[in-house]
Amino acid sequence: MNIYADNAATTKMSKAAIDAMVDCMNNTYGNPSSLYMIGQRAKEKLEQARAEIASVINAEPREIIFTSGGSEADNQAIISAAENGRKRGKVHIISSAFEHHAVLHTLGKLEKNGFRVTLLPVHSNGIIDTGELEAAIDEETCLVTIMTVNNEIGTIQPISEIGEICRKHGVPFHTDAVQAVGHLPIDVKAQNIDMLSASAHKFHGPKGTGFLYVKRGIPLLNLIEGGAQERGKRAGTENLAGVMGMSAALRESVQSMAAVKEHVIKIRDYIIKGLSEIPHSALNGDPETRIYGNINFSFEGIEGESLLILLDRKGISASSGSACTSGALDPSHVLLAIGRVHDVAHGSLRLSLGEEITYEEADYIIKSVKEVVEYLRGFSPVWSDLIAGKKEYIL
Repeated sequence: MNIYADNAATTKMSKAAIDAMVDCMNNTYGNPSSLYMIGQRAKEKLEQARAEIASVINAEPREIIFTSGGSEADNQAIISAAENGRKRGKVHIISSAFEHHAVLHTLGKLEKNGFRVTLLPVHSNGIIDTGELEAAIDEETCLVTIMTVNNEIGTIQPISEIGEICRKHGVPFHTDAVQAVGHLPIDVKAQNIDMLSASAHKFHGPKGTGFLYVKRGIPLLNLIEGGAQERGKRAGTENLAGVMGMSAALRESVQSMAAVKEHVIKIRDYIIKGLSEIPHSALNGDPETRIYGNINFSFEGIEGESLLILLDRKGISASSGSACTSGALDPSHVLLAIGRVHDVAHGSLRLSLGEEITYEEADYIIKSVKEVVEYLRGFSPVWSDLIAGKKEYIL
């Protein structure tokens, strides 16, 4: 049996997205910046897609900038807000300790250039305290950037409340919504979101395509110079085929969102119940306030890398955290942020389920994880010390 359970890393492209891209490459291949008819047809398609994507998050079409993905969108949003703030003497940015590295690394770079960064602690349930956020805002705060859904443990942050706090204090609010768009309802106006990042390959669209929502009136700093595309904010001929695939995938994801959630959440909870039977294991993150397809477990006494390799041999594709840090020897910064100690954080497993998951596959996942954990503990010196009483169990 082969089971793909790493949809937080990337999703399989939908037929609707593929068909839209093939049609574009065959019939709308012109450069949208060209004045002749083929180019203008391409421009029309581009703007239709922009309007459709904007409507999904209740934005205006002109507030959507097409990018190469979530990382570029995060960089442009954060750097723009920082430089806008510097011009007004505001050099303080607030974020959380378990953001995606596209955010954390950008903040680290800004710190070296004179900005002050506050990383809010994330509590054991994987959710920030909005009271702590509000207390951290001062007269120099130029940006709050908090992700909507954590990419490793799947917890959902109180975005509407965060947006309300930021609006009250006159501070721009950016959210990395890469794991949320296409999976959760988003209304940038109702939730007081000023900037939002998204990536198509997280909702069955193509890789290398994403978008940045920027509220009208917020100046954007260009990361790429060279042309007047995207209202002069992102140079380079637009990836029209990618945009068309993204638009089609997003439309389909939104239409099926309720049904997918109802199906997947039942199987997610079924798997969580099964894996909870493994002694000295623990679910990471809040069991309820999490995206419906996410399961993240820690198993004491084993290493996550070995667990993944052996599960792969059984036909199960999973991960121990973000795909962007695969191969890293350090434990997940997300798990450390919620209070897991190094030894436990090393033995983590992330399963991110898609809409095609079945109960038969769920049973196979539960059985396989139980077998592999037992096997790995069989020759683990850490587990031997725990059994012998030389160390105390943590989980």
